[in-house]
Amino acid sequence: QKQAIAANLDEALIVVAPVPEPSRDLLERYLVAVLSLGIRPLIVLNKAEGLAAAGSRPGGLAPDSPLRRLHEYRELGYPVVETSCKGAPGIAALTPLLAARTSILVGQSGVGKSSLANALLPDLGLQIGALSRVTGKGTHTTTTTIMYTLPCGGRLIDSPGVWEYGLWTMAQSELADGFREFRPFQGQCRFRDCRHAGEPGCAVHAAVAAGAIRDWRYQSYRRLLEQAG
Repeated sequence: QKQAIAANLDEALIVVAPVPEPSRDLLERYLVAVLSLGIRPLIVLNKAEGLAAAGSRPGGLAPDSPLRRLHEYRELGYPVVETSCKGAPGIAALTPLLAARTSILVGQSGVGKSSLANALLPDLGLQIGALSRVTGKGTHTTTTTIMYTLPCGGRLIDSPGVWEYGLWTMAQSELADGFREFRPFQGQCRFRDCRHAGEPGCAVHAAVAAGAIRDWRYQSYRRLLEQAG
């Protein structure tokens, strides 16, 4: 079932990390969902200090890991920020991107969303204390969605972590719109109801063959389309 966790958002901070490493299409699902709602996505690579270690450990990163392709997400126009709560690069690059905005932290359990919230909110204890006096709950565990006021003037919503993230049933056109590089080619297909799944005269497929759309992104779209039924 759908469950609303926040409203009136300006941006979503999609937090990923070397551990736990995101599954193949996890980041694509988040990006599609965020873009379909008209929210600005911001990819946050947390625990960035561990990326080099992850790349050198036995087995390394999975060949299809989204972490291998962060530079390509940047080239596609998705902002990517590297952070660490244990040292360099810290969170200095993230803070100004949250000013005067309402942002939400989303991502898998264990990627460090709560650590980021603590680093961004030096007065988090005070805000939790004020909340506790209202709710009667004296501990802060991320089992519900809570909004905090940032020193930079924005608002930050901390949401519960997930083990996996699946898309709700959405129209094929919504799914395709979630892949922003498809947009220049949509409407140019031979058939108006083209699903971009191998139909003759598909402009999106032709763009993939010509190298104008990355093949791995197109394959992600095909997998999500199949999952959406």
